[in-house]
Amino acid sequence: MSQHLSSFLSGLSALEVTALVLLISVGGAFVMEMVVIRLLFRYTSRTETALDNIVVQELRWPIVVTVSLTGVFLFSRAPAVAEALVVEEGVLNDFFGLPSLSVGIVVWAWALNRLVNRLVDAVKDKGSRYDFAPVFSNVWTIVVSVGTVGALLYIWGIEITPLFAGAGIAGIAVGFAAKDTVANFFGGIALYFDDTYKIGDYVVLDSGEAGTVVKVGIRSTTLLTRDELLVTVPNSVLNAAKIINESAPNRRRRLKVPVGVAYGTDVDEFEELLTDIALDEPLVLDSPRPRPRFRRFGADALEYELVCWVNSPLKRGKATHNLNREIYKRLNDAGIGIPFPQRDVHVHSADAEATRQSPAAGLSNGGVRRPARTRDTADDVVADDVADADAATDSDGDDSAYDE
Repeated sequence: MSQHLSSFLSGLSALEVTALVLLISVGGAFVMEMVVIRLLFRYTSRTETALDNIVVQELRWPIVVTVSLTGVFLFSRAPAVAEALVVEEGVLNDFFGLPSLSVGIVVWAWALNRLVNRLVDAVKDKGSRYDFAPVFSNVWTIVVSVGTVGALLYIWGIEITPLFAGAGIAGIAVGFAAKDTVANFFGGIALYFDDTYKIGDYVVLDSGEAGTVVKVGIRSTTLLTRDELLVTVPNSVLNAAKIINESAPNRRRRLKVPVGVAYGTDVDEFEELLTDIALDEPLVLDSPRPRPRFRRFGADALEYELVCWVNSPLKRGKATHNLNREIYKRLNDAGIGIPFPQRDVHVHSADAEATRQSPAAGLSNGGVRRPARTRDTADDVVADDVADADAATDSDGDDSAYDE
């Protein structure tokens, strides 16, 4: 084979051999684009899934570039071709050897990264088993970037062993400096394996924030609140927090509407009326069937709860509003009273003479108010009074105490 190629090339000039090599490389890329790629597009257009179409779209240009660069690289490595080319072998290797290989590596790394990211976007909403897809996409980007840099250093003959040692030391330093970021990354992985939530779930945090999960990233999770605000929560915080997922295990949620009616109301008629109101509301599910529940005898009313279900936690507010309005209207139409707390205030007029009397008139000490005494102080006063009384008794019997 080599002898036939050498004899064929010996009859051509260096410029002709160079043009032939380039023509074969470009021609191979053209055939790949116009024939192979188009056949693949025609085949994928007849399939039910769109994933194969994404694969062909993203790998189209890398394949074409690889075919053209591979032709140049392989022909430049053939001794018979290398000797017949217009450029020297050293220049050929510098411009068509390692550079073409490097371009191929970069093109494929870029294409594979885009391919995985597009596949993740296509499958992330197709079930709970793809919940970790956004985090995997971020990890994949990091792996491809590091792998591309390592491959380029290797093919260019740069020793990477010292880099590994330095990377270990740098990794320790970065680990301490970016401990929060690392904690968020592993927190996201832990949330995935715990199956805590997925995109589209409505969650409530123990800190009070509530919203729909719209993005799960490598560092944080983004919630969309009912006020159309985006709340970004670090994954490490979510991993340590108490999370109520109101969309799991299914999205339907129970609704409780408290209602009070007056004592003496026909409870059978009232319960039937509540059931009809719930069944007439479009947001309320027919199954499980709505049920009125008599909870307690209240201070002012018979306290009921209308228990029903809605198909999403986001519809509870609207359903409660509609039910309250309809209950109020129906009860008024049926003549059923809705009690409310009432208080009677009795005002008595005071005696005019009593109002003019001084507040100090009733005091035993003539109106002099004395400060309150503690128990110990009162005991001391009593003891002093007793001592004074004894002294007075002694002085009545003997005046010698005052002679001095």
